[in-house]
Amino acid sequence: MFLFDGPDQAAVTILLAHGAGAPMDSPSMTATAKALAGAGFRVARFEFDYMAARRAGDGRMPPPRAEKLNPQYIAAVDALGAKGALVIGGKSMGGRVASMVADALFQKGRIRGLLCLGYPFHPPGKPEQSRTGHLADLKTPTLIVQGTRDEFGSREDVSTYRLSPLIDVLWLEDGDHDLKPRKRISGFSTADHLRTMAEAAIAWAERPTRHPATR
Repeated sequence: MFLFDGPDQAAVTILLAHGAGAPMDSPSMTATAKALAGAGFRVARFEFDYMAARRAGDGRMPPPRAEKLNPQYIAAVDALGAKGALVIGGKSMGGRVASMVADALFQKGRIRGLLCLGYPFHPPGKPEQSRTGHLADLKTPTLIVQGTRDEFGSREDVSTYRLSPLIDVLWLEDGDHDLKPRKRISGFSTADHLRTMAEAAIAWAERPTRHPATR
């Protein structure tokens, strides 16, 4: 059910779900997982049922509405049974689904935080159709890593949305929806941005966190 990267005894495990169109072992997801593992995290990747069905041969299986996947994300958390601190998140739609279940898990002390990579703030070209209503009052410590030219949410677009003060956004210069920059324009490579993402995630995850039950 899971693909693992990183040390077995890591202090923090990150559970990552894929985006709407690519599986958990896509080049982008694999590079991201290895960058996080290289920074010291234990990374677990999993697939939603529709993507697993595609892998089994039903290439026509479309992704359901994101909220329909909430129970599957919670089931993945249960099945993982992570020892120690757990951060949930994912790429694009996977991160969005994680963001919709995060507060319930955080309130129970089951997760430390939320990591979203290329959050789909809105459909491409339609910034007025924001997907941020639940993010305004999010109570889970969150790190969103976003490319400045992401068609699902550029820096300019995101600056117009109301986000919880518990959300930190790391902007990667010239990054697209996969965080990939154009090196000849930005001077950065994809490896540079993934390294920056992983280093920021480590610093963010090491911040002291008090769960609601202990306050």
